[in-house]
Amino acid sequence: MKDIQKQQPGQGGAAAAAAIPAANRSAYSRELAMRILFAVAAAIFILVVLVICVYLLATAIPTIAEIGFVDFLFGTTWVPSAGYYGVGTLIVGTACATAGALVIGVPIGLLVAVFMAFYCPRPVYRVMKPLTNILAGIPSIVYGYFGLKVLVPLIQDMFHAKSGTCLLTTAIVLGIMILPTIISITENALRAVPKSYYEGTIALGATKERAIFRTIFPAAKSGTVTSIILGLGRAFGETAAVVFICGNSPAIPDSLLDPIRTLSSNIALEMGYATGLHREALIACAVVLFVFILIITLLVMLLRRKEK
Repeated sequence: MKDIQKQQPGQGGAAAAAAIPAANRSAYSRELAMRILFAVAAAIFILVVLVICVYLLATAIPTIAEIGFVDFLFGTTWVPSAGYYGVGTLIVGTACATAGALVIGVPIGLLVAVFMAFYCPRPVYRVMKPLTNILAGIPSIVYGYFGLKVLVPLIQDMFHAKSGTCLLTTAIVLGIMILPTIISITENALRAVPKSYYEGTIALGATKERAIFRTIFPAAKSGTVTSIILGLGRAFGETAAVVFICGNSPAIPDSLLDPIRTLSSNIALEMGYATGLHREALIACAVVLFVFILIITLLVMLLRRKEK
C-alpha cells in the first residue's frame, strides 16, 4: 500500500490495476465489459424511443395545424376523400369500447384473483395459474377470430340486431383480453399483504370475506389500481382483435348494438392505401393514441412511486 501511495500523479489508475491480483483481473474485466454492454443497450433503447417520438411529433404537429386543432380532435366526420379528418367519433368509439371492457373485465378479474389467492384448492390452483398465463399469451388476432365466429352470430341472434359486429361484442372481447393482466397483478398484490393484517382482522371477530374486502383489499389498493390501469392500456391500444368485430363505422354509437371504429382500427384499415394528407392524418391519430397511452403509463409510475 505504501508503494502505491508513493506513485506519481496520473499513475494511480495504472498502479491500482497492477495492484489487483492476477486471479481477479479477469473477473474485473468481465464486470467492466458487462457494465459497458448494459450502458450501450440502455442508450440504444432511449435512442429508439426518442426517434419514434420525434418522428411522430414532427409529422403530426404540422398536420394537425393544417387541419385545425379543434376540427381534428373534436370533428365528428372522418371522410378523407372529402377532406374531413375529424377524429372525435374515433376517440368516442375507443373510449366506449375501453369503458365496456373495464365494466366486464374488472369485476371478473378481481373476483378470480380473490379466489385464487384465498379460496382456491391447491390442485385447482395448479390448473388455473397456467391457464391464466396461457390466456395472456394468446395472440390478439385469435381473440378477434373467436369474436367474429362465436360472439358476433350469438349477439346478432340474441338481440335480433342487424349485425353482431358492434360495441357490445368489442367490449366483451376486450374484457376477456384484459383478464390475465388484472388477475395476475391483483393476485400478487393480495399475496404481498402481510398475513398479520388478515389474522388480526379475524381475531377481532370479522368473517373471512369481511377481512378480505375490508382489510386486505385496501392494503393492496395500489397494486389493484395498477392492474386496472394496465388493463385499460391494453384495451385502449388493441388493434388486431377490434378490426374483426367493431363494425368499423366512424360514428358515435347510440346503443351497445351500434358499430364503432377505434383509433387503432382506423389506422390499421386505412394506412395501406393512404397517401398525402390522409396518411399524415393517420399518423396524427397514432400520436393521439400515443398520448393517451403515455398518460396511462405515467399514472402507473405515480402509483408505484406512491406505494414505495
